[in-house]
Amino acid sequence: MTNPLYQDPIPFLFMRGGTSRGPYLNRADLPEDRDALARVLVAIVGAGHPQNIDGLGGGVAVTTKVAMLSKSDEPGIDVDYFFGQVAVEEALVDFKPTCGNILVGVGPAALEMGLVEAQDGVTTVRIRAVNTGATVEARVQTPGGRVSYEGTTAIDGVPGTAAPVGLQFLDVVGSSCGAFLPTGKPRDVIDGIEVTLMDVAMPMMIGRAADFGLTGYETAEELDANRDLYAKMEPMRLEAGRRMGLGDVTKSVMPKIGLLSAPRHGGAISARYFMPWNCHPSMAVTGSQCLAACTLTPGTVADGLGVIPNEVPALMKIEHPMGIIEVTVDYDQTDAGFVMKSAGLVRTARMIARGEVMVPPGLLQG
Repeated sequence: MTNPLYQDPIPFLFMRGGTSRGPYLNRADLPEDRDALARVLVAIVGAGHPQNIDGLGGGVAVTTKVAMLSKSDEPGIDVDYFFGQVAVEEALVDFKPTCGNILVGVGPAALEMGLVEAQDGVTTVRIRAVNTGATVEARVQTPGGRVSYEGTTAIDGVPGTAAPVGLQFLDVVGSSCGAFLPTGKPRDVIDGIEVTLMDVAMPMMIGRAADFGLTGYETAEELDANRDLYAKMEPMRLEAGRRMGLGDVTKSVMPKIGLLSAPRHGGAISARYFMPWNCHPSMAVTGSQCLAACTLTPGTVADGLGVIPNEVPALMKIEHPMGIIEVTVDYDQTDAGFVMKSAGLVRTARMIARGEVMVPPGLLQG
């Protein structure tokens, strides 16, 4: 029985996945009740303080993410990945979205936790994103049957190099809103500005940077300092959420926002991605798939801005504030329009720490 005078320990791995990081937990060690679970995650991260001074969070949205893993009962699936986006300055957790960067660490974490048995060489882990229902195949480097984090793969936004983690995303179209274009149109007009409302891996409201008075090449810091921009975008995002069937998204991070401009460094498109109340320092894995699909789809706000590769699958290079992210998109162009089949990326992950994170007494009992 838990002693009410002492904190309760929860085993965890602390990992970087892509350009995000956070604790990876075993779902069995956490409360089933969603409200009780949210209170535990708030305590782990230290949400409610700008520096998350009393928890593991890092004071920005890319470092207040939590992955919860369990062995899957679904046929053909190895691991269920349940994601929680914890707020920075509020004691809130959003369980609606998923996170593709944190997902990069799910395969290695599942192997480290013993949820999946490692093979010699490369281990393929089939993952179900519980929040959205999408299926992802992760190829993890496991020489000698152990996860290797050392390698020569570099990704923009992360220093140095590491072992590659190959990801193939399946069933990502309409996973949250039920349709590729939730309003049935490639363009909508909200507050006098044309936007594309699209659901590929992540529901997004996508516009042209110029229509918001921007060049589209601003740094994340410059954009975050422009509070008039956020004051303009947020009411539009709320209306986009309503039109996309997401209801009242005032307290939800979905839909995210993307602003596009013409590429300058040999890419397919230049983009700035908003999470949504600050600008991503680089680019989200899920967002990159939606932005790539938008660029490839005729009639969207990307028309006339993007450079579309001739080959299919198409290697889509999306320029972001810290460099480029590459997404390989397999698709068909039919009489009915653009049909996306899958998206693939190569990212990296690293285990930073392992141990027990402490939460105040009583939280685990709800």
